[in-house]
Amino acid sequence: MTDVTKAQASTNAGGITFVATPIGTARDITLRALDVLRDVDVLVAEDTRTLRKLMDIHAIPVNGRPMIAYHDHNGGAVRPRLMGLLREGKSIAYASEAGTPLVADPGYGLAQDALDQGFAVTSAPGPSAVITALTIAGLPTDRFFFAGFAPNASSARKGFIEEAREIPGTLVFYESPKRLAAFLSDASGVLGDRQATVCRELTKKFEEARRGLLSELAAHYQENKAKGEVVVVIDRNRSDSVNAETLEDSLRQALQTMRVRDAADAVSKAHGVARRDVYQLAIEMNKEDRNSD
Repeated sequence: MTDVTKAQASTNAGGITFVATPIGTARDITLRALDVLRDVDVLVAEDTRTLRKLMDIHAIPVNGRPMIAYHDHNGGAVRPRLMGLLREGKSIAYASEAGTPLVADPGYGLAQDALDQGFAVTSAPGPSAVITALTIAGLPTDRFFFAGFAPNASSARKGFIEEAREIPGTLVFYESPKRLAAFLSDASGVLGDRQATVCRELTKKFEEARRGLLSELAAHYQENKAKGEVVVVIDRNRSDSVNAETLEDSLRQALQTMRVRDAADAVSKAHGVARRDVYQLAIEMNKEDRNSD
């Protein structure tokens, strides 16, 4: 059994400190993170150029220390070297390009290997896009689920979103600005037209937190292409508060003037229920009405 209590050990005791770095504003780094970057023996980063720039901003010299790149594409080759440095008693700081390492960023394999071999692993906590987005989204934060990035293809993306449909908490996704409109449209179809907030360029000059229904946000970003880093925060499933009788009454009224597809769209948006569930119910009700004629 690995002794994780060693996480409180000094940075000079042969261990790794995962350092959270700013997601935008350089001054968001913590004083402790600066201390760690100043004092460790070895500097490891997802992008060494980004880390060097951050250290330059805060007047922390490299002083000839090794600065090693570690990312998703070279992790398997670099980890043995880093484990060797730990065995020599070296202290290591690891920083991802922005935010907290391991949160949709490299570092898991490095932490796992270090812990498995009995080395101290600790964190210098700080900026996180997930927490920052939750703070300003205006949606419940008592329970939330971070899903990371959805797949590129629409069918795979819908299946990915479907897995989170019944989670009883606020949902948080990362997304590319190029796929944002498509993601929001698919999310509306799978989850129902829930309230959501698109957070963009967090802590930067053009920070944006745009709130609305998923369908409204999808339409907006279809017409207004997004730029920068994006976090999408989506309200939890509230369909439990809508009973079957209420849905049927709403559908019956809608079907008097609308086609099945349009009625399902309208009712799913009105009640925040997944469109496909409402559509299936509408088909069944429409069949029953025809059979009774």
